Amino acid sequence: MTLWPDIADAEDFIRWRSAPHLWLPAVIRIAERENIDAVSPCSFETGTNLVVDLNGHAILKVFPPIYAAQYAVERFALRLLDGRLSLPIPRILAEGEDSGWSWLIITKLPGTVGSKVWPALSEGDRISILGDIGRVIAEVQAVDPKELLTMQPARPDFIRQQAAGCIKRHRRQGLSEPLLAELPALISAVPSVLPTDVQPVILTGEWIPENLLLTETPDGWRLSAVTDFGDVMTGWREYDLLGPSTFMCAGVPDRLRAFPDGYGVHAADYDHAMRRRLTTLMMLHRASDLRHVAISDWQSRVTGFQDLEDLIWPRTL
Repeated sequence: MTLWPDIADAEDFIRWRSAPHLWLPAVIRIAERENIDAVSPCSFETGTNLVVDLNGHAILKVFPPIYAAQYAVERFALRLLDGRLSLPIPRILAEGEDSGWSWLIITKLPGTVGSKVWPALSEGDRISILGDIGRVIAEVQAVDPKELLTMQPARPDFIRQQAAGCIKRHRRQGLSEPLLAELPALISAVPSVLPTDVQPVILTGEWIPENLLLTETPDGWRLSAVTDFGDVMTGWREYDLLGPSTFMCAGVPDRLRAFPDGYGVHAADYDHAMRRRLTTLMMLHRASDLRHVAISDWQSRVTGFQDLEDLIWPRTL
């Protein structure tokens, strides 16, 4: 049996990734090659690539040929950001390629995946964590992107690509007809809403609880590590404000004050123009799916994008 099957598309890979008897021989071979113990390897259910906890101390990420660009980007980003942030990120222990497939073995960081505890946290802990997230995003964006600038589509190309598929994507996801009816106008306004002459910064696009590790301290729960850099790209800095503000702030004014304050946004900068930029970027985001907006029953309270914008980013905080 070959270690590396031919993978034609994402569905092929999902089928392979979902069958441990298919990927386990490759995982064991990689661990042996790198002289790393693989004690009862266990895969994570979420994520694009195959992610396996080898032994409680090391994580293996396997990238099929169709996701080779993610391997290159994550490998470069982890090295670029190593030691540059106030919080730990995974450190590369080993790397390799074979038959178009590639892998990274990285350190497993202590902490609890944010999605497991966020719903039960006190409001004070949520506000503190959102401030932490804002500060770390700013730290990432302060690092010179270097070669990352050439490893992903240039920002104008990315925006055009996302705009071209925006309506089809949101219709497939079941966006309501009133919002779908307004979407062409929102897309047409992109050139006047989003700035074009900007200094690109490092973006992860994935500041969501699933990619954050939290730790309980004597002062409450705090952000302790950031884990996923496979979707790193460069672009307009506000793009990375979407995950926390859409999926964690839930339109709560105190959270929306703490998060941008940690990031460094002054109160005077939180205006109609910024709110409309965020709404536009939310619809263009490559992982955009409004079914996951963290506001209960928001669909029944919205008849258009202005209503949605006012729910997620209230006019006054």
